[in-house]
Amino acid sequence: MKSFLKLSGIAALVMLAFYSCSKDDTDFWIWMIPETKDTTTTAQINGYVFRPALAPASTENVRQLKVPSGFTVTKFAEQLGKPRILVTGAPGNVYFSDRDAGTVVLLKDTNGDGVSDVKQTVATIKQAHGLAIHNGKMYIAAVREVFTATIKADGSLDAPQMITDKLPDGGQHPNRTLAIGPDNMLYISVGSTCNACPEPNPLNATMVRSNLDGTNMTVYAKGLRNTIGFGWHPQTGEFWGMDHGIDWLGDDEQKEEVNLIKQNANYGWPYIFGEGKYNPADRPQGDTTYAQYLALSTLPTLVYDAHAAPMQMVFYTGTKYPAEYRNDAFVAMRGSWNRSEPSGYKVVRMHFEGGKPVRFDDFLSGFLVNNNKAHFGRLVGLAMHSDGSLLVSDDTNGVIYRVAYQ
Repeated sequence: MKSFLKLSGIAALVMLAFYSCSKDDTDFWIWMIPETKDTTTTAQINGYVFRPALAPASTENVRQLKVPSGFTVTKFAEQLGKPRILVTGAPGNVYFSDRDAGTVVLLKDTNGDGVSDVKQTVATIKQAHGLAIHNGKMYIAAVREVFTATIKADGSLDAPQMITDKLPDGGQHPNRTLAIGPDNMLYISVGSTCNACPEPNPLNATMVRSNLDGTNMTVYAKGLRNTIGFGWHPQTGEFWGMDHGIDWLGDDEQKEEVNLIKQNANYGWPYIFGEGKYNPADRPQGDTTYAQYLALSTLPTLVYDAHAAPMQMVFYTGTKYPAEYRNDAFVAMRGSWNRSEPSGYKVVRMHFEGGKPVRFDDFLSGFLVNNNKAHFGRLVGLAMHSDGSLLVSDDTNGVIYRVAYQ
């Protein structure tokens, strides 16, 4: 299905095509868009909706999944509803959230055959999504609330207790994720309420930080449209996250961003994106020019294919994968809908060199079938199992996959 979205620029598509072939891409976006509203802005950008059909997670489809040499991929559990975020606790305990069902579920593989044989609902919280485990407690994020619950010896939970209800309303991006940082503080990603707009609530489109009991919540970093996946590098302790790009800027814009998240930094959304490009549809407010806002913005360290939709991210710290995988990050890419050809629908490996991300490689792919017209997995959760394998959740066919090294 094709639609056309008219946004703001200063030339026709012919000039757009000519300039993009003869100028640096970032310069192009700056050149096209006037600095102030005193100059007329008009442009046309092609926008697409393409949603691959849903295919079953059949034996045949799973068999053709692709992983690097020496790795295997199998089903760890299935018929799970809509598993989203994954966390692992005591050896053998795997938890997932099901936002639609409002549940947190415990899985166990008691006989060590790589397949879960225990399934138990351990918490019921409306729109439960983000999960984290720290010092014998589970932290659970809903849209506006965060809860904690003590983990019992058998892996079940005591009754969850709300520690804050101060998060803002959800809007377009209600899926909160959270983690406990090296500073023993709670970090919560709060997405934007819209595709691109000025936010009336300063907590939206941010990373917030609070004490572990939910008190003293403050904005840690802003200008982050929707950073579902984030974490701290095991060696450097630096804070990295992947932000979702703006929709309706074309097939190849906005690319997904890898950001080094620092306190008090502004990552540019909704006015600046990518390598310093101007968003033509949303101009900085007041007398601020794009150039002035760009000077206040922190640009990404690395980018990935537009509309791939990065979800949970995990650094590999186990010993079962080859040594070169250790301390690299893995990211679940849920997959595009706003692109003429699909992107994402895979797990990628983010290579780190000298503590910095330098490139991406496919790690688990093949969920697109029928010449990319269908898929049998949109991936969300990612966690390292206690046996050193990686677990990956799909919330469309209700499967958690296990990627092990043999």
